Amino acid sequence: MEQKELRELEQRCIQDEPPFCTAACPLHMDARLFLQHMAHGKTQAARKILDKTLPFPAILGRICDHPCEARCRLGEAGDPIAIGALERACVSSTPTGKTRVLVPQKEKRVALVGSGMSSLTAAWDLVRKGYPVHLIDPAPSPGGTLQGIPEATLPRGIIADALAELREMGVQLETTGPMDSERIDTLCTTFDAVYVGLDSASEKNPVVTFTGDPSGSTDRENLFAGGRSTPANSPVLLAAQGRWAATSMDRFLQNVSMTAGRETEGAVTSRLYTNMDGVAHAPRTIAANPNQGYTPEEASTEATRCIQCECLECVKVCPYLEKYKGSPREYVRRIYNNLSIVKGTRTTNKMINSCNLCGLCETVCPTGFSMAEVCHTSRQHMVETGKMPPSAHEFALLDMAFSNSDDFFLVRHAPGESSSAWLFFPGCQLGGASPAHVAQAYGYLRETHDTKTGLMLGCCGAPAHWGGDVPLFESVLAQIKAGWKNLGNPQIITACSSCQSVFSQFLPEADTVSLWSLMADHGLPATVGDSQTETLPLAVIDPCTARHETNVQKSVRLLLNDLGATVEELPFSGERTECCGFGGLMSNADPDVARDLLERRVQQSPLDYLTYCVVCRDHLASTGKKTSHLFDLIWPENRSTNPGYSLRQENRTRLKSNILKTLWHEESEPEAPHRKIPLQIAPDVQDILESRRILKEDIQQVLYHVKNGGEWLTNPTNGHRLASYKPRKVTFWVEYQKLDDAWEIYNAYCHRMTVAKGDRQ
Repeated sequence: MEQKELRELEQRCIQDEPPFCTAACPLHMDARLFLQHMAHGKTQAARKILDKTLPFPAILGRICDHPCEARCRLGEAGDPIAIGALERACVSSTPTGKTRVLVPQKEKRVALVGSGMSSLTAAWDLVRKGYPVHLIDPAPSPGGTLQGIPEATLPRGIIADALAELREMGVQLETTGPMDSERIDTLCTTFDAVYVGLDSASEKNPVVTFTGDPSGSTDRENLFAGGRSTPANSPVLLAAQGRWAATSMDRFLQNVSMTAGRETEGAVTSRLYTNMDGVAHAPRTIAANPNQGYTPEEASTEATRCIQCECLECVKVCPYLEKYKGSPREYVRRIYNNLSIVKGTRTTNKMINSCNLCGLCETVCPTGFSMAEVCHTSRQHMVETGKMPPSAHEFALLDMAFSNSDDFFLVRHAPGESSSAWLFFPGCQLGGASPAHVAQAYGYLRETHDTKTGLMLGCCGAPAHWGGDVPLFESVLAQIKAGWKNLGNPQIITACSSCQSVFSQFLPEADTVSLWSLMADHGLPATVGDSQTETLPLAVIDPCTARHETNVQKSVRLLLNDLGATVEELPFSGERTECCGFGGLMSNADPDVARDLLERRVQQSPLDYLTYCVVCRDHLASTGKKTSHLFDLIWPENRSTNPGYSLRQENRTRLKSNILKTLWHEESEPEAPHRKIPLQIAPDVQDILESRRILKEDIQQVLYHVKNGGEWLTNPTNGHRLASYKPRKVTFWVEYQKLDDAWEIYNAYCHRMTVAKGDRQ
């Protein structure tokens, strides 16, 4: 990922866009954080927010005309937050907490004419930058137009305190007579930069050719002006004009561009998206004593109405994104830094490898930002550069290799046929979890659809694709493509939405079609079971890889209707469906997040679930939620439950053997000798093996190694033996005991470190 690409991706995430109230404020006061503190009664913390942004918060907090309120999202359905009244309540009940930080004084001097809000703000900012400031007020009473504000709103003591504060900071304050053009000329000659505040209380403001430029520049190089606002006399806009002019004067005196990088000064348009669905209207809090303003309790009540505008639409629907407590903008930066490391710890590997690549984030994002694309591209980069941890997705990749080995892979024309118009590809997961349904579905297609329907058993390569291993995925695709071409390029029929997604993207010439669409067109099998034995109605789980397959979704619901089932849609279905935790190999990289995702999924409805993805069925059912596959309703006599990892592989091998024997009258290859070792495993031990992803075959390989001279250790306390074997990158250890007719397994674990042999010291 290049820097330019990083910037573009960061820009697409709008979570860090300012809330609408802040965007509407010419000074960009963080009203959202201010209201958060006020809601919790943290008035002093709220005051710090005002002190950080506002010049003279004790003044501006009392007189601000709060343009922020006009942009408050709550105003769309009722009353906006009373931000102005809350600012007044805050500054009225708290002393300033701002620490004065004085910088070394600069040599160049500035003069400011007038003591209205714009001139005072310019003085406030420039003296903090180290400039000697000379404030000249042509009026006899300093304060400019502030003096005309009623005492009840702005006590004169507050103005006096502000002027005294400026004096303490080193500002020289001078009141003089009328200011004319000649005097302005003298100031421009005497001082390095001059600002004229047009919001002075003087009846005759000096003649200044003010262009209206927000930078405050005039027709004279070192003369700046401001203090004319629209709407008229907007205190916050007058203050902003003084601040913008101070910035221009500082840049002018430093001989740098006065315009570069100032596009976001003043009120701006925010791209932030805030979902208002479910936001109830609450009326504005009315102060019991309007003259005194809000009490602390009333202020807290009013501030609590703030909905704290933010986007995070993707985080709200994704436990994976929620886990890392940030936004995609932050995540992209973390991932970029992780990929850029030459030497050191790559702390973001798990984040990259845990995304389920389901695409829900892109669907709900107002700008279509896809964390799936970012993570997938990053995985490809890590594999290509040798930075992918070998443990990240290895278990799933080994399972894929098994499915595409001689143990399962099969390509055949239909029995008795020499050509194929169609090719049924049921997928590896259905073959492992419900092998009988694969055989029944294939029989249905040959009887109802076309006798020239061939069969291919294997894995589509999705695990390699999800894992970012491009060469491995291409080799799997080449294997499938070779088999497909060998059958004469028939149209592929899939029973798995992941297979359909892979083939549609990477083998488009096969014109893949879903089994469910064909079944909806041709009708249910004549031997269909009685679906009324099911608990109805049912909530449909759409697989995440079928998110955009609207025709498939409709076909499934038509079939359910034909079965007599009543369908109730979940809040997250169809285009907004969620993943079960298998997609993107999430459950391999971060099982905890996968479990969280499942728990959230099963809580969405008290109804029984129905899905047409066997992995979704098994994952959801593992939580105790009653979940059926569509095949379980069509052929209920062969309803199956989650077989576990080991039995899945055994089922695939058995499926291939049975189909070869019953349809083509062929015998399978002889079983590997280690697979003949009988095991006795208690259910609780089997659960441990499943959680550690240790297969029955892994244990059999260890024991076969022992039978052929491998070493073991004996526990003198219980007589159990402990042996190890390293068939690949992982070393497996098994605690066992040899019985008369089997090997009883008590425990097993695995690791990647190498335990070297050596003489005992």
